[in-house]
Amino acid sequence: MKIQFETFKKFLTLLLDILLGMLALLLIVFMVKQWVDIVLFVKQPLAPKVFSLLIQEITSFFILFEFVIMVIRYIQEGHHIPIRYLVLICITAVLRQLMVIHGDGMQTLLLSLSIFVLVLVLFVLSIQGNSFHSISKKHMNEESEENQQ
Repeated sequence: MKIQFETFKKFLTLLLDILLGMLALLLIVFMVKQWVDIVLFVKQPLAPKVFSLLIQEITSFFILFEFVIMVIRYIQEGHHIPIRYLVLICITAVLRQLMVIHGDGMQTLLLSLSIFVLVLVLFVLSIQGNSFHSISKKHMNEESEENQQ
């Protein structure tokens, strides 16, 4: 029964890697489209409306770029994404939002406050991270020793 489960687990892992690879390729195709749109916007005379659209296209490009990097990181990290990485992605997303929409003072204050909270989360994770990782590595080593027996 255990051998069948391991075979099924390997099959699902392979299937997941293939699907994630296809997703990454699809995202790269959309990134190329975004890149072409950015080049076309740069060639136009720089009016305020065109500049706003250009900024939106650039932020869309980087969102797609982050998704591709996240898929690659997910596969490299053994099919999990570290929480620290997700918090960093959140910070960059809020910063992008702050760059695009910066007219309302209250919204700017709230976005800045959210960045501050996320930085505090990173700080807490860095303090707790060392002890957590040592516990999880010890637990993983114990599990691998049990599987070998």
